[in-house]
Amino acid sequence: MKTSTSEEKHGIQWTAQNQLDDLDFADDLALLSHTHEQMQIKTASVAAVSASVGFSIHKGKTKVLKFKMKNSNLITLDGESLEDVESFTYLGSIIDEQGGSDADVKARIGKARTAFLQLKNIWNSKQLSTNIKVRTFNTNVKAVLLYRAETWRTTTTTIKKVQVFINSCLRKILNIHWPDAISNSLLWERTNQLPTEEEIRKRRWK
Repeated sequence: MKTSTSEEKHGIQWTAQNQLDDLDFADDLALLSHTHEQMQIKTASVAAVSASVGFSIHKGKTKVLKFKMKNSNLITLDGESLEDVESFTYLGSIIDEQGGSDADVKARIGKARTAFLQLKNIWNSKQLSTNIKVRTFNTNVKAVLLYRAETWRTTTTTIKKVQVFINSCLRKILNIHWPDAISNSLLWERTNQLPTEEEIRKRRWK
């Protein structure tokens, strides 16, 4: 990868002195460039270097996402146009053309809700302690919900959506239903939880 991107500066400005050319993990690769021309050059370069060592780029799985770009020209590879998309999933996270995390957060809440519903027998159990239920929630539901949350571009709305979902789950675990009421602070204390905003902030510090 370094060989194919080291000749010219075609990445995005990451720090005052450094550019970020790509994000890669195993055989998943995301190329980054400021302009259509730079991306075309970089794509061709990566393809050429890959071919020289016996690898090929799967054109059907290769997508192009444009962020705040008016250029409508398509990126091509070996004479074939690559598909422009409004969003794609990279390492389990949804990246969209708005540059935010709303789509990823929505998907995470959906997956976490499914996980929570699948464990309803545990939440309804009279034999299991609250401590065991909360630990199960943390490892099987909350872990799904907050996967890579430290990379989210959070807003007040985003935090609120995640927190509302967590609070709803915890109230069901504690068997607290309307008209019974409990403050959020007491709810978190009884289930040994941090507020969502604080938990995400701590993840970023690690």
